[in-house]
Amino acid sequence: MKPPVIPKKISKAKAKVGPDANGKDADGTRAKILQVAIQEFSRHGLSGARIDTIALETGANKGMIYYYFGSKEGLYIAALEESYKNFRGIESGFHLEALPPVPALRALVTSSFDYHAAHPEFIRMVMTENIHRGEHIRKIDHLRAINRPAIGLLETLCKRGAAEGVFRADIDPVDLHMSISALSFYNVSNYHTFSFIFDRDLAAPKMHAARREAVIDMILRYVRAS
Repeated sequence: MKPPVIPKKISKAKAKVGPDANGKDADGTRAKILQVAIQEFSRHGLSGARIDTIALETGANKGMIYYYFGSKEGLYIAALEESYKNFRGIESGFHLEALPPVPALRALVTSSFDYHAAHPEFIRMVMTENIHRGEHIRKIDHLRAINRPAIGLLETLCKRGAAEGVFRADIDPVDLHMSISALSFYNVSNYHTFSFIFDRDLAAPKMHAARREAVIDMILRYVRAS
């Protein structure tokens, strides 16, 4: 994403941003603003979120926020990008090549399911952006590059599984990724409505574990060779 254009009236705030004006802890301050912004935007959406609230919770003044991100929309776009980076970060620690295909896919689905449950703010950010019909996500030039490794990981795993005769040879890694995401997403996106209608607490540890195993089983059955 290109650096935001900073209005002249905001550039004056640079003298007020404290230690960051000298280049100290600028990355840490920016990261803190982004994490608080993710929570604020996920709770209230783009229109309902308040820069004042983000400034209060981070200890940063509004001038500093506008200095880093240019505008409220600029901050929202940066927070959306950061949400995807955080999600993709879980895959960087995987060493699936050390596992046989079936345990490797099980580990991948487990991590995805658990991440969605532990980070409902990510799901709410995605849902908010879909309400906006993807208007802002299109402004993140390298978002596809951020998500490409996830498909590459599945593609490599699927090819390895097919070569060993345990996975079907016709699996589309993008379609598989969508299925894993959808099954991990629903428990959180529909938590309140589903839990009330069917009188089941989807967040209860036993319910979460049982549902996770069901999702893993569905995915493994889908990819398994006849």
